[in-house]
Amino acid sequence: MENEIACSGFFRPSAEGTISCLDKFQDGSFFGFVVGNFVEAPYNLIATILNPTQWLFWENREALVRFIYYGGSVEFFFVVFTTFLVITALGMAWKRQILWICVRGLEAFANGVGRLAAWAGLLMVLQQVMIVFLQRIFRVAEIQLGPLGTAFTQDLSWWGEELKLYNALVVCLCASYTFVQGSHVRVDLVYSAVSHGTKRIIDMFGSLFFMMPAIVLTYMYAWFFMWRHLVVPNPSATGELDRMLMQARVMRWNVETIGFSPNGFNAYFLFKVLLVAFCVMIFLQAIAFFWRSYLEWLEGEGSAGKYVDRDVLGDEAEELEHAIHSGST
Repeated sequence: MENEIACSGFFRPSAEGTISCLDKFQDGSFFGFVVGNFVEAPYNLIATILNPTQWLFWENREALVRFIYYGGSVEFFFVVFTTFLVITALGMAWKRQILWICVRGLEAFANGVGRLAAWAGLLMVLQQVMIVFLQRIFRVAEIQLGPLGTAFTQDLSWWGEELKLYNALVVCLCASYTFVQGSHVRVDLVYSAVSHGTKRIIDMFGSLFFMMPAIVLTYMYAWFFMWRHLVVPNPSATGELDRMLMQARVMRWNVETIGFSPNGFNAYFLFKVLLVAFCVMIFLQAIAFFWRSYLEWLEGEGSAGKYVDRDVLGDEAEELEHAIHSGST
């Protein structure tokens, strides 16, 4: 029983055969688990920043194992959650400008990534047109990219299946950008009929109790799903760090290269990476949306849409969009 094991040291055990006193406190009850992780979060954050080689130097397999484990761990969750609470508390109790700076930064990040990823839609169209012409008119069997001798050569079916990657880029990396732009389709039964303050309360509630929990659960599945297609032995979400470190000596890269057809696209591991990126982008946008909703609720109706960087579509299109939004509200 862990409760019968002696403890030594506060954050880390100072004697062999013991556990840290903070770990023993966390194992005592659910209250101790929550409070202990909040207390440990600043220590874990500082230790991570000061010791990057222990989790970023992937030539050392133990560093790779730590990265995989902590990327989906309780410790990482409480570091992120504690950081969110600290910034929120500073903005609420001291200077609200701190929250506005964070909102503008996160929304600028979402817009920047989304605007860049949106070009994948144009590439998808151009590549599809090129494939049709080369296959149907010129009867070409493969496409080469790059100088002779080092050209990247693949069958036309590979390039045809690769179009799905462009679609995944747009979906995963433009979701938060579309949210900032206010372009998501939604069913509105109550929202448009209530006051500005009630709307902002609904937004805050939705961010905290729907958007964040849903994306955290999705991230947990996506994180280990991704790594199961990149390394062997396959990491488990329930695996303990000590056991995973013991497996580090036999761990090796095993990147998924299986396609749906013999000459088809064989880099489906990129879809798993994009799924994790999607979760990160949406979680950051959920935080930004909560802070924006709180600030707009606090500052009143005149602050609605404050600092929002939305794309300008031209005078006529902008007037039409304004008329549509005015009619819907």
